[in-house]
Amino acid sequence: MALEQDHRANALRAANGRSRRRAISFAWLWEWAKVLPPAVLLFFVLRTFVVEAFKIPSGSMERTLLVGDFLLVNKWLYGAEVPYTRMRSPAVRAPQLGDILVFQWPADPSKSFVKRLVGRPGDTLSMQGGRLVRNGRQLQEQYVSHTEPNVDPMTDEFRWQRGYLTNTAAAADADSPVGMPPIYRPSRDNWGPIVVPPRHLFVLGDNRDNSLDSRYWGFVPDSLLRGTPWRVYYSFTPDSSARMPWLTRIRWGRLGARVR
Repeated sequence: MALEQDHRANALRAANGRSRRRAISFAWLWEWAKVLPPAVLLFFVLRTFVVEAFKIPSGSMERTLLVGDFLLVNKWLYGAEVPYTRMRSPAVRAPQLGDILVFQWPADPSKSFVKRLVGRPGDTLSMQGGRLVRNGRQLQEQYVSHTEPNVDPMTDEFRWQRGYLTNTAAAADADSPVGMPPIYRPSRDNWGPIVVPPRHLFVLGDNRDNSLDSRYWGFVPDSLLRGTPWRVYYSFTPDSSARMPWLTRIRWGRLGARVR
């Protein structure tokens, strides 16, 4: 009789233990269920309107930004685009000359580019021997590097500039003799003067001789702006010969560096 009572007591304790464990498990899942949706919503809000990660894919901004840099992009400064609409959140300020911009490439908006702003609406721009001239004044750009200064290719990609020449330059080009090459023959390091139209921006890479930028494909509509890089949160030296370069070739000195 005593053995039977002990057996019943043990069975009851075991059942109670399972119930408690099940209750604890459900309570844990319920706590996660309450926390997870707000956390996911907060993540998407921050990513859409405040900050987004971006990776540098090319060397067009060297020395300022390096291939293998991972950036945090400030999206609220210029006003972030509201998803599935053409509306933008209020901007803190307009883009200023010298700002580094992340934007959708006008030729293919599915791709993002990063360049430096050198011309705003109404600015008159030209380049003479690789030196940028804005509103009649030659600029001293300390951040610019020249990796191929003795090469100045002339291609058809620059012909788009004819539609934005100043009145004087356009008139001179139109007066070129019949049967002769046009007077305006732009190249990588010699072009303009052209005028930036309203609601558009002119951008150049800091690695001036190795950058696919506004010289080639034109102005950036301000509606394509995504933000400005804020900090480098991770960086490594890409090297196909190294094993796991994202772990073995980390640029420790760039982690957390502010982008200027």
